[in-house]
Amino acid sequence: MKHLLDDPYLKPFEAAIRGRAANAERRMRELTGERTSLVDWANAHNYFGLHRLPRKWVFREWAPNATSVWLVGDFSGWKTDEAFELFRIPGTDVWERVIPAGKIHVGDKYHLEMRWNGGRGERIPAFARYVTQDPDTKLFSAEVYESKYKWKNKALPASAHGATPLIYEAHVGMATEEAKVGSYAEFRDNVLPRIRKAGYNTIQLMAVMEHPYYGSFGYHVSSFFAASSRFGTPDELKSLVDAAHGMGIRVVMDLVHSHAVANERDGLSLFDGTEYQYFHSGRKGWHPAWGSRCFDYSKTQVLHFLLSNCKFWLEEYGFDGYRFDGVTSMLFWDHGLGSAFTSYGMYFNGSMDDDAWVYLNLANRLIHAVNPRALTIAEDVSGMPGVAAPIKGCGIGFDYRLAMGEPDFWFRLAERTRDDDWPMGGIFWELTNKREEEKVVSYVESHDQALVGGKTFFFTMADAAIYDGMGKGQHGLEIDRAVALHKMARLATLSLNGGAYLNFMGNEFGHPEWIDFPREENGWSCAHARRQWSLRDDPSLRFRELGDFDETMVRMLAGSGALFGGRAMKAIPAKVVCNESDKVLAFVRGNLLFVFNFHPTSSYTDYGVVVPPASDWRHLFDTDEPRFGGQGRIQPGVTYAPMLVPDEKRRELVQQILLYLPARTAIVLKRV
Repeated sequence: MKHLLDDPYLKPFEAAIRGRAANAERRMRELTGERTSLVDWANAHNYFGLHRLPRKWVFREWAPNATSVWLVGDFSGWKTDEAFELFRIPGTDVWERVIPAGKIHVGDKYHLEMRWNGGRGERIPAFARYVTQDPDTKLFSAEVYESKYKWKNKALPASAHGATPLIYEAHVGMATEEAKVGSYAEFRDNVLPRIRKAGYNTIQLMAVMEHPYYGSFGYHVSSFFAASSRFGTPDELKSLVDAAHGMGIRVVMDLVHSHAVANERDGLSLFDGTEYQYFHSGRKGWHPAWGSRCFDYSKTQVLHFLLSNCKFWLEEYGFDGYRFDGVTSMLFWDHGLGSAFTSYGMYFNGSMDDDAWVYLNLANRLIHAVNPRALTIAEDVSGMPGVAAPIKGCGIGFDYRLAMGEPDFWFRLAERTRDDDWPMGGIFWELTNKREEEKVVSYVESHDQALVGGKTFFFTMADAAIYDGMGKGQHGLEIDRAVALHKMARLATLSLNGGAYLNFMGNEFGHPEWIDFPREENGWSCAHARRQWSLRDDPSLRFRELGDFDETMVRMLAGSGALFGGRAMKAIPAKVVCNESDKVLAFVRGNLLFVFNFHPTSSYTDYGVVVPPASDWRHLFDTDEPRFGGQGRIQPGVTYAPMLVPDEKRRELVQQILLYLPARTAIVLKRV
């Protein structure tokens, strides 16, 4: 199904579906005047802000309510100087100043002094490309910066784009083992090689856009065109992206266009003295749960700002796409808070911000026009039809939607469900449940599950035993269960993925505890805002065995593209065993057969599994191998020849192989 209206359940809403698509087409024509392309129109970053021209600088800012504006900085002695006063361009809401070249220098810090009727304030320019914080005053300032970086690997090889996205979600600042804020350079030198070795082909970088409060995880953005100086310089970020490309790894950025930080001096809130310049006025302009500002996507200047932002990071830094944060919050007036989304009618009852739908549609058009191979991922929990449907099929146009129900499902099993009650049909259904026209990013857990108050999937099962029971060769009930189910959950999720797979850094080896960024409540400690890579590297610990399993799983199934690229990924998983009493689940996908025995205590000898005809099946790997912390109960490398047996239900002969299935073990076999 390529078109939304191929779904008979959506036929009653045909007028609304076609109306939204028509609104996006109409809005694009309005923006471009049908005289230019959306790509050429989205160039606000090349017009606004500070730019060096031959023998002069030019600065422009959009501030409709301002009555006077000055550039104030090192070059003016931090005073309002008439040599740096801006003037309103006649007939517009744009302020401009042309300044001789020798008056401003690279490294100068500055901000705006803005006045309006009844008030005044210092402001960081909306299009500032480098913003730094004074270590003493803690105040942020824009800084004049000129990139000197020379790209080495700007274009990824074509082979990197065709593979299934295996996404390593990462945060630069917390990627170092030391209790400090990590840097772009350290990530490039120390973490990128780990990601490549682990077999992942895509990195999803969090917290890139400048944010004043480190503890916000990068989701309360202040300067949308500035790479966070907390981790280094713009050129150091470019070097990171460049190095990843040299390894054949795509780099996707978390893009936060769902809201903005409420800070006034170093954000966009009350920028020109009004609350409605970039945002909705009144209650609609405030996010009740996040305490942040909500964009008014109906405004042309807001679209110009946000669409130009989409284009900027692709072209200036070479990013390969975006994971759009908070799509549900953007699409619904109530931000999806407390909504269960139990019927189709909830998507068409007036609860949606149609202007946000149009913006996301235009953003996807633009991004894929700038880079046809770019990846766009929607963080959407609503399941709204069309989020990851093609634009030509009346969809928004995202390439993928995050399957946000999957981690909830796994954690619900781990925390609240007896092992004897884990549903085999439920696991298969949850991991394959998606709309026909969409692709999804499947995952056991992301950073969300381990934020303060939560735990990683492994820590949830291991609990306190993680501190003294992870020695190699040690065996305890909690640790043995956690080790086995950690591997099985990841294998099931990757093998049944709906288009892509994601892991948050460190979780692949069972990283302990939770994530907590330095803040007043924890004494500004970085103890939980780091990654303990030494646990992964220590041969005496079972963390290493978990990491080795994840590396083998990713590389064997998908890393090379040989097994899970092309036709195999297009193949729909075919369930061949779903035995609730035995706790056995088996399915075929492409040339691979996956067999899971989730039973906590029962092992099975000569367990019959029906397989497609005319096939031998060779053991590829299993979760019980000693190198992965298992007991080695399955003989490696064996080829299983099928035999004909009668099927009473089908009343015909079927091909079957007989397997030994130890408790809490999964086996992967390849068709010979």
